[in-house]
Amino acid sequence: MSSLIKTLARSSLLKSDLDSQAAHVRSTALAAVFLRLALAAGFLSAVADRFGLWGPAGTPGVGWGGLDPFLAYTGQLLWFLPAGLVPAAGWAATVLEVALAVGLLAGVRVRAFALASGLLLTVFAVVMTVALGPEPPLSYSVWSAAAGAFLLASLRPAPGDVGAGGGA
Repeated sequence: MSSLIKTLARSSLLKSDLDSQAAHVRSTALAAVFLRLALAAGFLSAVADRFGLWGPAGTPGVGWGGLDPFLAYTGQLLWFLPAGLVPAAGWAATVLEVALAVGLLAGVRVRAFALASGLLLTVFAVVMTVALGPEPPLSYSVWSAAAGAFLLASLRPAPGDVGAGGGA
């Protein structure tokens, strides 16, 4: 009789452990989707601001309100570049942010897009820190976003991730 009780107890513990693992997998998958959406939204919001979609410069809550103020800010951050290269750097950042946002939203090769997002955000944070001091990238959560992107890149691909392959 005691062996039957032990077997039932082990079975119950195993089921409880499996239920707990399944709940962890579901919550991690949900957090990964939320992180993908949050990173993509951050990139797209910044791009929208550059094109005045959040309102013109000077509107409360609007950072740039147009491409010219954004490029002036880019020049401030990239003070070491010749002035003629600043527009190219600003456009490169814009194109990268749109491409990374689209990849994160599509769920295609999530690890690769998340890693690239983390690298781009780290570059932004370092450049902001050197040019402006530590407060702006901390207040704008650039370091936190970079850390989130790297965390997303470290997660196992979800079954629905397209092109995830064996470690992409």
